[in-house]
Amino acid sequence: MPENLVIIPTYNEKENMEAVLRETFSLEIPFDVLVVDDNSPDGTANLVKSLQLNYRQLFLEVRKEKDGLGKAYTHGFRWALERDYQFIFEMDADLSHNPKDLPRLLEALKKDADVAVGSRYSHGVNVVNWPMSRVLLSFIASKYARFVTGLPVHDATAGFVGYRRIVLETLDLNQIKFKGYGFQIEMKYKAWRKKFRIQEVPIIFTNRVYGESKISSNILGEAVFGILMLRIRSIFGRL
Repeated sequence: MPENLVIIPTYNEKENMEAVLRETFSLEIPFDVLVVDDNSPDGTANLVKSLQLNYRQLFLEVRKEKDGLGKAYTHGFRWALERDYQFIFEMDADLSHNPKDLPRLLEALKKDADVAVGSRYSHGVNVVNWPMSRVLLSFIASKYARFVTGLPVHDATAGFVGYRRIVLETLDLNQIKFKGYGFQIEMKYKAWRKKFRIQEVPIIFTNRVYGESKISSNILGEAVFGILMLRIRSIFGRL
């Protein structure tokens, strides 16, 4: 059984699914894929079901409603831990994360890292076709997270991440509360506080061609105030 699982959360990603799966399954290193769909009205889950006829290493979990990125990932993490996967990855469905970078994240995990972060900002700003407002927002959010928490990661909001199994087994997934940017920061911060080794792997992030971004003002607000709460709770020993 393959050791590697890629979790892809989806909501209305029908236009992108076949391409991202084709790219992932064409890699020389085998990766299974779990799609966690939040009951997309555009029929994303039905498309995945049809693609399962061609890809035996493709799995699908459908949740009842749209409940946030963080909840989708923790659902996928639990699914992975119930099985024999040793290396578990987060990846977007829209090809903003290049599946060809998965082997590089895996290599980092097999060498020294417990958490491998596909980083847009570890070597300058490596973002393609994003509006400047989004680039600044993401970049500043990562700098803010680093400043407030002390987390030694340049791209704290990165969503292209690989974990050794032991990390997800050690963290209390029931205590992961945040959904968007906040979720990504929370996972890295709690792993770092548990003394796990985090390594940034430089990637080029490319803006989606099809579909719409799921980032909202609520998610951004969660990140700003959530980071402060993470820091306050760690100070008082309640993390």
